[in-house]
Amino acid sequence: MDKELYSLSKIFTEKLYRIPDYQRGYAWNLKQLKDFWNDLEQLEDRKNHYVGVLTLEEVSSEVINQWQNDSWIIQSKGYDAYYIVDGQQRLTTSIILIQGLIECTEKNSKLNYNTVDEIRKKYIFDSKDDDGGISRSYIFGYEKDNPSYEFLKTKVFDEHSFNISDKQETIYTHNLEIAKRFFRDALEKLSHTQRENIFQKLTQHLLFNLFTISNDIDVCIAFETMNNRGKPLSVLELLKNRLIYLSIKLNVEDYEKRDLRHSINEAWKTVYHNLGKNKDNPLDDDKFLFNHFILYFGKDTSTEDEISGDETFGVNINTSRYIIRAEYYKVLLEKIFISKNIVQENNSEDSNNTIKLNTKFINDYVRDLQQSVVLWHKISNPYFSDFSENEKIWLDKLNRLVNIGTTSVVPPLIMSFFKKETNTDKRIRFLKALELLMFFGLLIGFPSQAIFSLTGFNTLEKAINLSKSKVTAEKLIKELEEIFDEACCEKSALKRIKSDLKTRGFYRWRGIKYFLYEYDLYLQSLSKHNQIKINWYEFINNDITEDYKTVEHIYPQTDKDKYWRDAFQKYTVKEKRILKNSLGNLLPLSSAKNSSFSNKSFLAKKGNEINTIGYRYGSFSENEVANYEDWTAKEILKRGIDLLNFMEERWKLSIGNEQEKIEFLGIGFVSKKEGLSN
Repeated sequence: MDKELYSLSKIFTEKLYRIPDYQRGYAWNLKQLKDFWNDLEQLEDRKNHYVGVLTLEEVSSEVINQWQNDSWIIQSKGYDAYYIVDGQQRLTTSIILIQGLIECTEKNSKLNYNTVDEIRKKYIFDSKDDDGGISRSYIFGYEKDNPSYEFLKTKVFDEHSFNISDKQETIYTHNLEIAKRFFRDALEKLSHTQRENIFQKLTQHLLFNLFTISNDIDVCIAFETMNNRGKPLSVLELLKNRLIYLSIKLNVEDYEKRDLRHSINEAWKTVYHNLGKNKDNPLDDDKFLFNHFILYFGKDTSTEDEISGDETFGVNINTSRYIIRAEYYKVLLEKIFISKNIVQENNSEDSNNTIKLNTKFINDYVRDLQQSVVLWHKISNPYFSDFSENEKIWLDKLNRLVNIGTTSVVPPLIMSFFKKETNTDKRIRFLKALELLMFFGLLIGFPSQAIFSLTGFNTLEKAINLSKSKVTAEKLIKELEEIFDEACCEKSALKRIKSDLKTRGFYRWRGIKYFLYEYDLYLQSLSKHNQIKINWYEFINNDITEDYKTVEHIYPQTDKDKYWRDAFQKYTVKEKRILKNSLGNLLPLSSAKNSSFSNKSFLAKKGNEINTIGYRYGSFSENEVANYEDWTAKEILKRGIDLLNFMEERWKLSIGNEQEKIEFLGIGFVSKKEGLSN
């Protein structure tokens, strides 16, 4: 390692930097950006700040000869070309900030006696012609087959590109976009003098050690080791690096290695594009990879329709989902994709290795991964898919159940079913049967995987068997339907539900938001409006403080207003508490409202032409409640019965007659006190 410390200005003197294909993309989020910005702002004038080691690899002349846009600057101007092995997050952040400074500086102004063109030429790109010709050599960037290459050039550097079709967006490109917006917003608040100060600190006083990897060090292994010291690499990022490393080590012709490496890069472009396609709902790469792992590497079954054994490459599929998620990556990176599994020349029948890694094995795997992520995106974002309308509706319901944490072992089953079965009617039957059983699990107070386990239905096992064609889609559907019919007819089940809800109340019921949201969709179907009034993601995520809630107690928990004191004066403190948390008193809001508003009288909460945040202007459920003249215990009871009637019809349950429903709600005392008993 060079003992000398280098500033950014020195690092970018006659050098080109490229982020190689085995690197992950730009992974910094707002926390890291704020820390970086705060370090700059708080750095005292003319003081230095040590940033860390920048690890580089010299680019071979063979590779440089393929860089058509850069050969002129290397040959004519004597620039050296390097791959960034470690430190790309900090370097990328610095370049984005420099671009922001360029954009915030008037063309004829200077930053510390440097013109805008001089700064751009040193850090962003250089042109063959001094008058800004179209031939560009970018000083810093990604390799061309990385989707971040075009995004950095067009969206960050604000340069035109003719490669319109290559502008794929991924999670990493979203991060680049966020970083640029963050720095632009921060810089626009500063004066020109303050920006000059930031530029000086950034380019002169952030200091790096430089370390250039020698040819005898395996760069892929070095990358994996070094990059796990900072923000940890995801399993998907580690896997890509590992596969590229293995492609280099295979005993095949160089053209085969190049083709395989290209396939890996193309597959990962597709993966990251689909995982980040919906900016409002970016998909977790670990969840996707886990689901794919279960289906692709699930142990082959015996001649029977059952899995022979409980393990999937050493991962016990009958144990806790947390154990499975914690162990699967070890199987991928420590048992399957390891160098000792590479098929050696003239020894392809080596019986000691269960896994025989060759070009076909790796290529088949990445191809399936690439195809699977497209379907995964469609399943996770059904309204962005080409599925039928009913498929979209029922997939959306299943996704919402998964969102509230009912289970993580159901998605592999859905993925497997949609890969194997293309018949729309069968898909819908499957989704309906699965949703019924998952809701029943919520109602009975069990996580969905517990319901499946109690009935002997192992979802991971079934997903694997289905993917291996050891069980038919029709048989799977019938099995789910039979399990539900048996479970909901069990007398002890209804008794357990009543006992559980009596203990914790409906407000603490895990399924309350899913149920109320479904009821709002039902009311929407009865109206003439097509627009959904409740945003599901806001609905489940907005209850982060005590001040704002998305499920409201109509009869408020704090009942100091005279209206409420008069309306419920005949009830005891315990009865009031039960009524407040009763099903009929809970209302899904189209947007979170302050708790102080919730405490107002019923008339005030309904809203009027002046008060446009009341129930009249909210969700369909709010609109329905706004039609009531008053809100007393009788209304809570009536609405509770109506909601249970909906529950019975929607989920094929049998709660009983009206009296049994009153008992189910646990507010039989209302009938007595209000003279409603038969």
